Amino acid sequence: MRGDKSFENAAALLPRGIREAFLSLGAAEMEQAEEFRLRSGSRPAVLLPEGERELGTREVTPEDLASLIETATHGSAHTALALVRAGYVPLAGGCRLGLCGEMTAGADGELALRRLSSAAVRIARERRCCGDALRRALFSGGFQDTLIVSPPGAGKTTLLREIVRLLSESGERVAVADERGEIAAVSGGRAHFDVGPCTDVMTGAPKADAALMLIRSMNPTVLAMDEITSAGDVEAVMGAAGCGVRLIATAHGGSVGSLRRRGLYRRLLDEGIFARFVSVRRRADGIREYEVKELDGL
Repeated sequence: MRGDKSFENAAALLPRGIREAFLSLGAAEMEQAEEFRLRSGSRPAVLLPEGERELGTREVTPEDLASLIETATHGSAHTALALVRAGYVPLAGGCRLGLCGEMTAGADGELALRRLSSAAVRIARERRCCGDALRRALFSGGFQDTLIVSPPGAGKTTLLREIVRLLSESGERVAVADERGEIAAVSGGRAHFDVGPCTDVMTGAPKADAALMLIRSMNPTVLAMDEITSAGDVEAVMGAAGCGVRLIATAHGGSVGSLRRRGLYRRLLDEGIFARFVSVRRRADGIREYEVKELDGL
C-alpha cells in the first residue's frame, strides 16, 4: 500500500466535533475501520469487522448531516441529493457517501431526498496481496472471463482492483470502466489506487458506454467493470464478450450457486459469458475467504 491515508481522508469529510471522536481510535482500529455511520439522534458509529461501535458523547444532528454533504460535495449539496437515487454519492479517493432519509416526488415524478436522517461514509482501501491466493487458480493456463460474487461490503471491488493490478503487471492491457470512480479513483488525470502499468481507466460514463469506447479506442485484452446490477450492464457485458476481449466483473450475491435463481444473471450463465466465478465469504472474525468455481461446476 502506498502510504494508506484512507481513514484520515474519509474522516476529513466529517463535521468538527464528530471527526475528533473517530480520530481518537487506535491505529489498529483505524486500519480495520470500514465505514463511518451517522444517524440523526444517535451517537456516531464506526463499522469494524466485528460490527458497529458507537463513539463520542454527543448525538448526531440534522445540521451535522447537512455539513457532511456540503463538505463532501464542495458545496454542491443539491446535486448530491439528486444523485442519491442511485443509492450513493461518489467521492474523491474512491470513497462513497450513502444517504438515507425522506424521499419525495417532484413535479416531474422523479424521487429526490429532501430530509436526511442518516449517512454512511465508506472508506475505500487498497489491499495489496489479497489476490495472491487466487493467482494460480485464475492465471494458470491463461486468464479467462471471471465474475466475482459476494454480498455488499464483503470486498468485491477491493479484490477486483487487485486482480486488475496483477493482470496489468503481467503485461495484459486492461481497460477499466470505472463508472463510480471506486476502482481506480482517478482524480486530476491520475489514479489514486495502483491498478498497474498497462491499465487505462474511463471514469464517470455508464458502463455500457464506457465499455464500447474503451474497446474501440484502447485495444484492451481484458475489460474490467464493477457491479453488474441492471439489464443495461448485462448488455454491456454481452457486447464486450462478442468483441473478443476477456472480462472481469463483480455482482452482488450470497453465493455463486444463487446466480441461477436470478433472471439478470441467468442469461449470462446460459450464454456461457463467464468461465470462472470467485465467491467471497466473510467469516465472523472479519477474515475473507475466496472460492473459485468453473462454469461447468455450477
